[in-house]
Amino acid sequence: MLKPPARHRRRHAGAALRRCAVTATAQAGPRGLLHSSVHYEEFDARWVTYFNKPDTDAWEWRKGMNNTLVSYDLVPEPKIIDVALWACRRLNDFASAVRILEGVEDKAGPHKEIYPYVIQELRSTLNELRISTPEELGLDKM
Repeated sequence: MLKPPARHRRRHAGAALRRCAVTATAQAGPRGLLHSSVHYEEFDARWVTYFNKPDTDAWEWRKGMNNTLVSYDLVPEPKIIDVALWACRRLNDFASAVRILEGVEDKAGPHKEIYPYVIQELRSTLNELRISTPEELGLDKM
């Protein structure tokens, strides 16, 4: 059997991709793809509770950050980042605290207003914990 011309195949492939995108968008909320039974407040509360556990070790902290910051298509709320920074203090891990802030900036992507908002919301915690932002450390110039 003869294949249709390449331009014809591309047109059909584009339509299939658009159908997938429309389906995914219909299932997505404003903060990304989340299971429909998990509300945003429950999502935030679950991660605040996770990072507030006093017996969290470095491995559990990294696992939580990978699940919160990396795998979801969202920028975590400042209250989640706040408790994650306090967990870094309990673990005595300054480098991870700075990496959180770098990750937030990276996740914000082209939305340049998100990162300054998060830093503004976290400023009192950053001052209290004496954590410098990547910009204050000059890491944004590398």
